[in-house]
Amino acid sequence: MLSEQSAATVRATLPAVAGAIDEITERFYGGLFTAHPELLRDLFNRGNQAAGTQRRALAGSIAAFATYLVDHPDERPDAMLQRIAHKHASLGIAPEQYQVVHEHLLAAVAEILGDAVTPEVAAAWTEVYWLMANALIAIERRLYEQRGGGGWREWEVVERVEETADVATFLLRPADGAPVPDHRPGQYVSVQVELPDGARQIRQYSLSGAPGSSAHRISVKRVYGGAAPDGEVSNHLHARAEAGSRLRLSDPYGDLVLDADEAPLLLASAGIGVTPMIAMLEQLAATGHRAPVTVVHADRSPAEHALRTDHEAYAGKLSDAAVHFWYERPEPGHPADRTGLVDLSEVAIASGTRAYLCGPLPFMRAVREELIGKGVAAADIHYEVFGPDLWLAQS
Repeated sequence: MLSEQSAATVRATLPAVAGAIDEITERFYGGLFTAHPELLRDLFNRGNQAAGTQRRALAGSIAAFATYLVDHPDERPDAMLQRIAHKHASLGIAPEQYQVVHEHLLAAVAEILGDAVTPEVAAAWTEVYWLMANALIAIERRLYEQRGGGGWREWEVVERVEETADVATFLLRPADGAPVPDHRPGQYVSVQVELPDGARQIRQYSLSGAPGSSAHRISVKRVYGGAAPDGEVSNHLHARAEAGSRLRLSDPYGDLVLDADEAPLLLASAGIGVTPMIAMLEQLAATGHRAPVTVVHADRSPAEHALRTDHEAYAGKLSDAAVHFWYERPEPGHPADRTGLVDLSEVAIASGTRAYLCGPLPFMRAVREELIGKGVAAADIHYEVFGPDLWLAQS
């Protein structure tokens, strides 16, 4: 792992780098996109760049990786690396792109920190970068090999269903008639669309159906940006994708997947975070899972709860399931629902529960804290973030 000499240098300079990491990443992206505008146009999420969330996520991952290396010199944070590698594989990241990133990242560090970046400091942080980059390259290579090389394929929309005012489900089949790639419940695909200005923007959407189907199913929520730009791809799909439309999809990726055992489970979601949970519940129902399953979901109202019928139906097929829905604005006719934010204080959690979370970061943090308080092991709590992973950036 990290050499002894570099570990000492990184430990000594980590406070300065961490303190300036936001400036460094801002300068990095500025230099990268000036030299390679095609990356912003066709690879990076322009909305996240405008909002600054991608910059904060990169800063958090770099700082977390470097801190882990100096604290655990003989180990590496595989859970973090796996999550990043799956996202990279879904985007089609190639090994040579890491050299481009290294060039602009180290240039940004030198510009921001100035004379503090001696040859020794530059060499130590270069070692950190390539330890992380080479680990990701290796994981991504294995993922591509498992998928037969990866790459983009054209898919046809064969059906569109309006789930709520702002969520639409798209049923997709390969345009060339080839078999549908297998996936594990909880995984996602990248969807690439060509926008009116010619940009080919990419977004990830969880597969909301279980494996074994003759089609992929994704459920897309229209994103209203507020202070930030509206979601380019989600709004494009809502406005233009109909039966007969063609979309470019990646193979399925993602590390938030069910283990094939009979452990008690908790599936907690909020908003459109419900999509991977629906796939998991459908799979559990199909395989006859018998251990306890606790289903938790939070939404603004029952009318805005996408896939609620599926949520209830699949849970109802399980032999031991408890369903708890919370709504900020409850509606008449749903007496079993709860009002307000998720509160697990009165929810029974079976010993040995393995938890899967998906939704806004504050929701997942709150649920994780409650679960740990109820005795669930931190290692048994898994999560998925839609968009840049800011968990590390806010730790």
